[in-house]
Amino acid sequence: MLKERHRVFVSLLSAIDTIVLVAGFTLAHVMAQKMVSSGDVVMFSRQSVLALAAGVPILLACMAAFGLYRPRRDRSFDSELLDTGKAVLVGWGLTILAWNLVLPAYAKADTATLEIIALPLCLMACLTVHRYSFRLVLRTFREHGWNRRHMAIIGTGRLGQIACHTFLRNSWTGINCAYFISHHDTTRREKCLERPVRGGLDALESVLEQRPVDGVIIALPQSRSHLLPSVLMKLSRFPVEVRIIPDVSPRYMPINLAISELEGMPVLSVRQSPLSGYGAVAKRLVDLGIGFAALIIFAPLMLLIAALVKLEDGGPVLFRQDRASMGGRPFGIYKFRTMQPGADEPVNGRGTQEWTRRDDARITRIGAWLRHTSLDELPQLFNVIRGDMSLVGPRPERLDLLEHFREDWRGYMLRQNVKAGMTGWAQVNGLRGNTSLRKRLQYDLYYIRNWSVLFDLRILWLTVLRGFRHPNAH
Repeated sequence: MLKERHRVFVSLLSAIDTIVLVAGFTLAHVMAQKMVSSGDVVMFSRQSVLALAAGVPILLACMAAFGLYRPRRDRSFDSELLDTGKAVLVGWGLTILAWNLVLPAYAKADTATLEIIALPLCLMACLTVHRYSFRLVLRTFREHGWNRRHMAIIGTGRLGQIACHTFLRNSWTGINCAYFISHHDTTRREKCLERPVRGGLDALESVLEQRPVDGVIIALPQSRSHLLPSVLMKLSRFPVEVRIIPDVSPRYMPINLAISELEGMPVLSVRQSPLSGYGAVAKRLVDLGIGFAALIIFAPLMLLIAALVKLEDGGPVLFRQDRASMGGRPFGIYKFRTMQPGADEPVNGRGTQEWTRRDDARITRIGAWLRHTSLDELPQLFNVIRGDMSLVGPRPERLDLLEHFREDWRGYMLRQNVKAGMTGWAQVNGLRGNTSLRKRLQYDLYYIRNWSVLFDLRILWLTVLRGFRHPNAH
């Protein structure tokens, strides 16, 4: 029954994708012709139909290869959109190759170059609208009780109850927790979270035979984790989906979770930096593009600030300090100098700098204004372009404080899994200066767990929207 529903789902989705891909190809074709000629658009010539016949199957095959037809109810839209982009790019390249091999006349037409340029943009736009709309329709059906997937939870302890509560809160997944099976061998318990408990592990096979479900969620507590192999052995007799929720506290793996396979060996990554592979390339492109643009825009202001700093007391314009970025690696961060010359020297012979205070006598007149408006941080654009920092990320910490915090604050070093940033999720939410370190850490870890290019752009927009002034900046 489950496989039959899967086939129906794949058939329906691929049929709609075919229509959407045809629409994307047609839109690119029409746009190219309109840009070259103001005459009538020839939409269904023999060559254009053959081009569609060659391109659409290639795109469908690429989408299948990137897992876009696997039924993943708990998959985020960002993840699906990323895989869609990969499939479009690969399919676009293969389509161009096919056109040159099979339809050389079409590939060399006057409109071919424009159509090739417009094609990935049109395809991505059409697929994004379609996939998002499809998700909204499925979510509505599932929230009204249709297209449900009934699951049994093995484990009536804290972990099993958390799993049940999580699926209840996320009803859009369509996953219904039908009943529990105790993690003990036998049990007298009859209810758990208002759902029936059908027995213990000894009765697992008989319960699944009498009360079949679509899948099983294994949520064994750590004290019973040694039973996992035997539970999986019993479940191998049943055609059900099996999901495992490990009993590991989130404090030990708060970044993200990734599962891969190497020659049949499953590998579970619990602390993998999100900024690797495509993510690192995308973030670096954003940093370079917006960084260079910001440097050009603020260049006149930076020259004016440099002149004001120099004229006030004749001291150096820039202040350099060692900070920690990705992986805890040190780098020299640049700021406009805001304090009197020599005021940043180590105090008490301990090699650390004294914290600045409100109305600190060491701060110069122009420095007070620069700190209050955060304009003293503009030279960090050079750090961004050099690759020491990113536009968005946790604020870079001083090396001496990093050693101190890593001992006193559990999870603090997890901030170092991404590059330090000029602005961040904590900063746009008001956590600057003399604010709660615990709260800032929570916001930084939230950013790392949920990183995406769109999230970075949102933070940059909020930074501009809310301005550079902040009451805690001094």
